[in-house]
Amino acid sequence: MTEVDYKPTVAYLGPEASFTHVAAKILFGSEGLVPQPTIPDCIEAVTAGHVAYAVVPLENALEGSVPMTIDYLFHGSELFINAEISTPIEQHLMVNERRKEDWNKIESVHSHPHALAQCHKYLQYHYRRTPLMQTTSTAAAAKYVSENPELNIAAIGNRLAAEKYGLHIAEENIHDFHFNHTRFVVLSLRKGNLDVQGQSETPKTTLMVKLPEDDRSGMLHQILSVFAWRRLNLSKIESRPMKTGLGNYFFIIDVLENESDPMMKGALEELAALNCTVRSFGTYYTFEQRPSR
Repeated sequence: MTEVDYKPTVAYLGPEASFTHVAAKILFGSEGLVPQPTIPDCIEAVTAGHVAYAVVPLENALEGSVPMTIDYLFHGSELFINAEISTPIEQHLMVNERRKEDWNKIESVHSHPHALAQCHKYLQYHYRRTPLMQTTSTAAAAKYVSENPELNIAAIGNRLAAEKYGLHIAEENIHDFHFNHTRFVVLSLRKGNLDVQGQSETPKTTLMVKLPEDDRSGMLHQILSVFAWRRLNLSKIESRPMKTGLGNYFFIIDVLENESDPMMKGALEELAALNCTVRSFGTYYTFEQRPSR
């Protein structure tokens, strides 16, 4: 397991044995981790200075961006991204040990909305008429199933959650697609990158770009040209609602370059000259966890 050299306090989306908990343990070890019930609680904990870092999910390979993280990170927070970790996601159907003999008569399935969506085909085929109940995390679903043995219910989550809460894995790997990874980011009040052994050599800078008030035809093309002619590689561009009215958007752009690079500095200056509002969430590096098998 890869760890940093010290043991700071780190908020993560809990309870214990959530996928976010797994990501936090890989980066920081087991000490100093503080579970939070929701993503906003994680972000607010680091914003208020109660913890040094927060680890939250940002994007899933199957379901795309995590809206809750995007909304709280890009609408009002003053945090920076210090690191990113990409972890493989394996979803299992889990039941209480007392229900393992009649698990095929499940009356409801509980999990995080993204986990339910990642297992959509499986659930449609096996549990089309079974209620799907959303929880704040996969671990929260596992904990609920563990604490309610009188109910014939199931949770979708990881193997660690099954071990932590004493659940029986009724069916393994029920996610719809084999390549299922989630990007988690480490947030803090300061710019800087977390030095993690095994991280990528390619820097990444995340920008939030708002178009000028007098949005005109071809504006997005101009913005992309700022990066294109400088040969700055974009790994992602996504539009998100400004929450000020229909048709009003800002853009999240991931650039595979350090923001201190001269070409990046020139790009930011040109965006400012175009009357765009730009905020940098800092330069950081990615650590990729390999599948366990």
